[in-house]
Amino acid sequence: MTQPAPHPADIPVGLLLPQQPPFVMIDRLCRFDERRVETVLTVRPDNVLLDTADACLSVAGMVENMAQTCAARLGYINYIHHETIRLGFIGAVRDCRILRRPQVGETLHTRIDVVEEVMGLTLVQATVTDDDGRVMAEGQMKIAVSEQPAQAAATDGIDSTHNTPQHP
Repeated sequence: MTQPAPHPADIPVGLLLPQQPPFVMIDRLCRFDERRVETVLTVRPDNVLLDTADACLSVAGMVENMAQTCAARLGYINYIHHETIRLGFIGAVRDCRILRRPQVGETLHTRIDVVEEVMGLTLVQATVTDDDGRVMAEGQMKIAVSEQPAQAAATDGIDSTHNTPQHP
């Protein structure tokens, strides 16, 4: 008898992402289905992609948050199938608009909707909102997924130390 998949919020993000602290740009995977995922991130003063001049998350930090939300989707799929985490790479960013950068203490709610998946590439629409639902950023990304596990890629010079998830 197969056990039901755990709720995404119950899984530490470190088991879902190839990125490790201090380069983790999501706090929690809140919602998952095959076509949509949602994450949250509260901007902290020690965030490595914080623009210290204005205490706001940088544009690069916002784009990385969107990309890691994509990675969390794939990581959750791998986790529930007891597979190793695989590396994803941003192949393209299109129509990206940063309307407002969040300040320290603000929470980002990032939603990824899968538009299309074909031959190892995933096209997504990303939307980042604040606690009041106001859009802060949006855009499309193409993500390519490596067939090589993240742990194996680390031995090839890519900085990743993620191990196979251990769960019942």
